[in-house]
Amino acid sequence: MSRSTGAIRLDSAGSWYALAALALSYSLAYIDRQLLNLLVDPIRHSLAISDTQLSLVQGIAFVSAYLLAAPIFGRLVDVTNRRNILVVGICLWSICTALCGRADTYLELFVARFGVGASEACVFPVACSLIADLFSARRAPRALSIFALGPLLGGGFSLLAGGFVITFASNMRAQFPILATLATWQLAFVMIGLPGLLLGAILFLTVREPARSHTLGSTVNDRHYTVREAASFIWQRRGFYGRIYIGLGMLGIVLLGMPAWLPAYLIRVHGVAPAMVGFRFGLLVVTFGAAGVLTGPWVARAFEKRGYEDAALRVAGYSMIGILVFCTAIPFAPGSLGVLAASAGAVFFFSLPTGVMAAAMQLASPSRMRGAVGALYTFFGQLIGFSLGPTSIALVTDKVFHDPKALGYSIAIVCAIASVAAAWLMFTALPHYRRRLDEERLANAS
Repeated sequence: MSRSTGAIRLDSAGSWYALAALALSYSLAYIDRQLLNLLVDPIRHSLAISDTQLSLVQGIAFVSAYLLAAPIFGRLVDVTNRRNILVVGICLWSICTALCGRADTYLELFVARFGVGASEACVFPVACSLIADLFSARRAPRALSIFALGPLLGGGFSLLAGGFVITFASNMRAQFPILATLATWQLAFVMIGLPGLLLGAILFLTVREPARSHTLGSTVNDRHYTVREAASFIWQRRGFYGRIYIGLGMLGIVLLGMPAWLPAYLIRVHGVAPAMVGFRFGLLVVTFGAAGVLTGPWVARAFEKRGYEDAALRVAGYSMIGILVFCTAIPFAPGSLGVLAASAGAVFFFSLPTGVMAAAMQLASPSRMRGAVGALYTFFGQLIGFSLGPTSIALVTDKVFHDPKALGYSIAIVCAIASVAAAWLMFTALPHYRRRLDEERLANAS
């Protein structure tokens, strides 16, 4: 299929360039938001705040803004130029990231982080809409998978880049007295934030808005649903959708909580330098995270060949058991290398179900309702994961152990509880999932 969509032809080099730009933007968003995880202790000491207070900056400040802004951006994506929305969003979150480095009080840091969360909410709806108009139905799934690697690659590269930036920022302060008024952590935020303005300018000059004339395709069951009808449909099938949404939230607690605090654990307990933590853990997240995402569909296909039509959710349930094993091993692992090895297993298994869970939800939903169920999917993942992930680990450290060096046990406890809950939700969702697949087959056959 090669008909034109404005200035860009479907599946053309221009389409792939735009996809690369979208994936880079998504990765940059995660680099900006994850840098904070490498700078936990310097920020705590500089601003005289507790782990729990800092976790609110990591979680509540970001996710509350993200959830408030996401519906607004979703509406703007449908009515105005999507490329321009992305450019403005990139510039805003880059400025807000730099403002995190100018924060001298806890309130200033909280507000700047709120701005990062609000502006980064534009990326996902913009990208999903653009990809549908840049690629044919045959190529779109692959394009969406490549885009979905952005958070994992960005999260890993944030640690790699963060380690480099922390080292470079320390050298810059020594060589340029004018920068001496900024702490190393503050300068690191400024240095990681401002380059986003360059990416925004490149996107504005080189990526064009495609025509809104292409869709990913439809099924026979291709009717339109009102908001009330969609809500009623999901509620009546809450045995499936409720388990998927809450299960994703439980996975989000691990996916967002463990990486948020593991660098601080390595620094506090094992004495690893922050820059070295960034290099090692960042490389681990990139390699094992990407391996997990790419392995998930392959394992699901293997289960399907053995006759399991519920393979996607079944694989997700088994992966939660893997998360339980490796996260529980973190505080008992010998030395920093042992901790990194346990973390590698955890990263692999919490990355593995991300694609197959989303695929299961889409396969079990009517064509014209996939936007609604997808929006709820993202909403619950962000709401539960960001709100409870970093903060629950900090609360266990502060309120249960009363010892910052007990952070490893806090990670293990919170992640174990979340992974057990997620596994139970996935396995008990299997019969509901099979019924939904049967309903969709009957609807499409009628």
